[in-house]
Amino acid sequence: MGRLMVLGLRCVLAMLLAGCLFVQGVMVPLLAADMDGGGGDLSHLRVPCIVITVLGVAAVEVVLVCVWRLLTMVRRGTVFSHAAFRYVDVIIGAVVAAAALVFALAVLFAPGEAVPPGIVLLICGVSLAALGVALTVLVLRTLLRQAVARDVEAARMQAELDEVI
Repeated sequence: MGRLMVLGLRCVLAMLLAGCLFVQGVMVPLLAADMDGGGGDLSHLRVPCIVITVLGVAAVEVVLVCVWRLLTMVRRGTVFSHAAFRYVDVIIGAVVAAAALVFALAVLFAPGEAVPPGIVLLICGVSLAALGVALTVLVLRTLLRQAVARDVEAARMQAELDEVI
């Protein structure tokens, strides 16, 4: 992976992290004020919605930090090691948690007439898509495991070859 690609990806990750911090610091309080002043049918869902939003953004931040750490390992050439599994496992857990949070939001919105059923179904679809992302990362983890095993085997064979020579 080239230096320019690593730098570009780091810039994107930094902008996404700054956006997440902006959402948590500015947008969530505005959402809370808007839900508080609006009255209506959803006023009893104010606290659960805000908690789900904050936890969801925190899950995204965890994923971004883990991708940053994996990118550092790529730059150093150490990504094909057992240390990378820790970050991949955390990414999988954070994405599954985010999917559960999105589904919990759909469950909160489902009863009553305040939120149309199509919106609830759309939120359930987003939760399903997040689970698909988690499963995709799980498949990539399996590929990483195979690559690490091959790297260890290649190092062992190289050591044997060095002994022979």
